[in-house]
Amino acid sequence: MRITFFGSPQEAADALSSLITAGHEVAAVYSQPDRRAGRGRTKSPTPVSAFAKKHGLPVRTPRGLRNNPEELTQLAETKSDVFVVVAYGRILPPEVLRIAPMGVVNIHPSLLPLYRGPSPVVTAILDGQRQTGVTVMLLDEGMDTGPILKQSPKIDLDGTERGADLQDHLFKEGALLLPGVLGGLQDGSITPTPQDDSLATITGLLERSDGEIDWSSSAVQIDRMVRAYDPWPGTFTSWNGKALKVLDVAVSPEPASAVGQVTVVEGRLLVGTSSGALEITRLQLEGRQAVAADDFLRGQPEINSATLG
Repeated sequence: MRITFFGSPQEAADALSSLITAGHEVAAVYSQPDRRAGRGRTKSPTPVSAFAKKHGLPVRTPRGLRNNPEELTQLAETKSDVFVVVAYGRILPPEVLRIAPMGVVNIHPSLLPLYRGPSPVVTAILDGQRQTGVTVMLLDEGMDTGPILKQSPKIDLDGTERGADLQDHLFKEGALLLPGVLGGLQDGSITPTPQDDSLATITGLLERSDGEIDWSSSAVQIDRMVRAYDPWPGTFTSWNGKALKVLDVAVSPEPASAVGQVTVVEGRLLVGTSSGALEITRLQLEGRQAVAADDFLRGQPEINSATLG
């Protein structure tokens, strides 16, 4: 099958690799433009761009596809049977969806129609879900509303998952499904199944402010935040006029102090919440390196009895 692939992060590069291994012909690869990163602010390609160039695949990195006749012409000229999208980072405009005869196949890291939208993995962790999975679907003009081609079996969650790790795991599961789905779509053995819109839930776009800890939440909910918002937007509070990143926590059996108040118990840094105490095990004060809580307390013992936030 002749494919044009759209993707940007490492998990998308893994999916592209699975297509090549399965013997599909990749006509073109679309990815996000190179971005400046690091102290030197040098431009770096996305993992998908780097992988594609290493394998001699033609790469295009337009800033957008909407109202871009040149790119639409280029896409049509690939003569692709199908387009495949994995974490591209941009919404494909309707005119792109109509180019490939077999449509646009997408990997979405939830069991649709649950958790449509841009933050399915984060929201599943925040909600304390005990199971999740991945969906391979056809894109339409709605937000993750297209028909389902295949879903993974339900994946059990144990309540310790972090956002980045869970997302990577789900996309790997999707990459395993992808070659078989494309084959089934081509030979007619897979029939697109419409979603039940009455069961749909929607996730929102994350903002930096989402990571600010409200200590009047429960210890359980703040623990979920810390895990869900890794690596972005991260979780943070303030102390003595400085930002304090909260990197690792654990729900503590200790009695809770006042909301947001720090209590040091046998070298452990505990903070009161509306329901239970939360132990901070790793943190980073503005302008300093990330450290374990015991190292932090040796250098900043005055945080005991302080109120955070």
